[in-house]
Amino acid sequence: MSAALGGLAGALAALGLLRLVGVLRLRRRPSLLARVAPYVHDVSLGPRAGVPAPVGGAGWAVFGPLLERAAEVVERLVGGTASVRRRLQRLGAPADLEAFRISQVAWGAGAFAAASILLLAWGSLVGVQPLAAVLLCATAGVSGVLARDLALTRAVRRREERIVQEFPTLADLLALAVAAGEGPVSALERAGRSGTGAMSQELRTLVGQVRTGTPLNVALDDLAARTGVIPVARFAEALAVAVERGTPLVDVLHAQAADVRDAGRRALVESGARREVLMLVPVVFLVLPVTVIFAFYPGLVTITVGGP
Repeated sequence: MSAALGGLAGALAALGLLRLVGVLRLRRRPSLLARVAPYVHDVSLGPRAGVPAPVGGAGWAVFGPLLERAAEVVERLVGGTASVRRRLQRLGAPADLEAFRISQVAWGAGAFAAASILLLAWGSLVGVQPLAAVLLCATAGVSGVLARDLALTRAVRRREERIVQEFPTLADLLALAVAAGEGPVSALERAGRSGTGAMSQELRTLVGQVRTGTPLNVALDDLAARTGVIPVARFAEALAVAVERGTPLVDVLHAQAADVRDAGRRALVESGARREVLMLVPVVFLVLPVTVIFAFYPGLVTITVGGP
């Protein structure tokens, strides 16, 4: 066995022993909060927030406490609690920060395990320095944690793009419903039921808030803050002002839809202007060579056939 394999095997054995010690420590007497929480679960919000919901499965029973502690460590090291909560809210998912941190730990552990397996396989063929192997595994683990955060950001961006794409159609549908004589809340409810996209989901959430007693202007403000999309924020503000002052809603909704469509066209033109060089790549490397071949190939054949 090479030095690299011995070092990695020793590291894995040490991690296993540490995990065994952690499991044995879990057998100690539960805390006062854990013992009292089941009896006041339906009375106080504190125990509900302080005690995590049990997750079935023997795997969670063994590795769950370790993942929770690792999530706390990641929380202290990475930080950005407000940013993560805001992105989770904009994603339309429950703002469960602990679950997100646990997923970050899982991604980091998966990257660490994958790097360890690759290095073990590589070390069996070529010698690998133990220190370099440990550094590479640690780098892979950190990269996995950061990749989960990047994946959340990309998911939020894709959802916002879908909201912008769906918004003009739903705004026109709202205008038609209002022109047909429906009220603002009924029109919002009809538009929310008509689709299954991200914007329709936000409209259904807004109508649910209004049906449970939230004022319409407050629910519209929550919609603007929850989505984080500028056209939706303008739509919510314009709709709230129109309802408050009695402005014709049909004109307001049509104007909002037209503004979003114009913004989409401008964004498309700007994107094309920024990618002019990329647009020339198929012309230079595909169309132009084919044109040159068609131009010179007949002459080349003539020279070849008519030669000595």
